[in-house]
Amino acid sequence: MKVLLTNDDGIDAPGLVALREAVKGLATSRVYAPSVVQSGCSHRLTTDDPIRIEHRANGEVSVHGTPGDCVRYAFHEENDFDWIFSGINEGGNLGVDVFYSGTVAAVREASIYGKPGIAFSHYIRRGIPLDWHRVAGWARKVAEILIERPHSEGMFWSVNFPHLEPGTPEPEIVFCPLDTNPMPLQFDRHDEGQKFSGIYSQRKRTPGADVDVCFSGRIAVTRLSTCHGCELTATQKRS
Repeated sequence: MKVLLTNDDGIDAPGLVALREAVKGLATSRVYAPSVVQSGCSHRLTTDDPIRIEHRANGEVSVHGTPGDCVRYAFHEENDFDWIFSGINEGGNLGVDVFYSGTVAAVREASIYGKPGIAFSHYIRRGIPLDWHRVAGWARKVAEILIERPHSEGMFWSVNFPHLEPGTPEPEIVFCPLDTNPMPLQFDRHDEGQKFSGIYSQRKRTPGADVDVCFSGRIAVTRLSTCHGCELTATQKRS
């Protein structure tokens, strides 16, 4: 199996290193990732300007463009990918975040070409250290499960990992629908105008949906669709 790895945090992001660790022994991997951070770019593509490409000594390809650009160029250069994995994003992509996320957009772009994929994201809680090695193990376990599941055209996966205290038990993997509640926002006045920010901790939590699952310390696995933006699936649990 050959897997395309990309992200929206940039080619040097620790989450991408963790993703490479997760696929070792599972698949052959190739990295085509943005040269700089592209967080929140959604499904933006470069259409009018040339895209600069850099081939690194370790075989990684640095793309001066968006995650969607990375996928398009990777498929142009190598047309034999079986899966695409995007992430591991440093920050959650829960609920309606999937519409703004470059991490998720990369996998959505691949699904348009008929390729199955998984967007991996890591919800962050302040004051708790990041353990990318542990999260890489979770990503490996989830990937092994999803690769074995039936795949339908236009379908892909969004996975959100919880941020747990060191030494806590391994989290349960829960198949769950997308929470469609809007993100609470606040606007602050600046000299240049108004700046908004999301109040992540105050998100509504539909019981059994991805926000609730991840916030409660479990791994949220949600099936999405290119055709309808999201496919609200019945909540299933799998340990």
